[in-house]
Amino acid sequence: MKLGVFDSGIGGEAIARALRTTFPSAQIETVSDREHVPYGDKSPAEVRNLTETALQPLLVAGDCHVIILACNTATAVAIEYLRDKYPSQKFIGVEPMIKPAAAHTKSGVVAVCATPATLASQRYKQLVQTYGPTLEIIEPDCKEWAYLIENSLINRAHIDTIIENALQHEADVIVLGCTHYHWIKEMIEEIVAGRAAILEPSEAIGQRVKYLLRQIAE
Repeated sequence: MKLGVFDSGIGGEAIARALRTTFPSAQIETVSDREHVPYGDKSPAEVRNLTETALQPLLVAGDCHVIILACNTATAVAIEYLRDKYPSQKFIGVEPMIKPAAAHTKSGVVAVCATPATLASQRYKQLVQTYGPTLEIIEPDCKEWAYLIENSLINRAHIDTIIENALQHEADVIVLGCTHYHWIKEMIEEIVAGRAAILEPSEAIGQRVKYLLRQIAE
């Protein structure tokens, strides 16, 4: 079995690492587009073009059972385009976990840490309308996080300020809506110190891959 994992930068490596644990015998190939990272401040047309171009090594080879778009921004604006253009290829995307957050929260306040492009996307708006109409959703300013993480420039005090502000607004769930942010999940957990749940989609992606593989086998 071969799985392809794409992200604009190093965020995909976090997803690939989780998949290697779930599927130890699988061949997992990662591709990225670090030349153009981050995607979160680009237009939808730019993101679609950059994503499709970066995916060409996987698409041309045509031997991936599933390609995972380990990028919330690319998923939000490009995955339906890719599914239409490459109907024989199975794609899985990642998106902010609004549904699980709605089920988990007790305060009714959820913080969604994501890029501007993800927050502005129609898919994100649909998720909020479907699963979070009664929630108070805080959207902290995280637009610099992907760049800082990609370039090993992350500042603990900067993250601390943003997370503490969300907690002061009674958020009891923090959604990591960008796979770059997985690299600072432990830092965020230390800051939160049990005061909120941290949600990210690594485990859910593995379950979705298993589901698609069963469909292929049938």
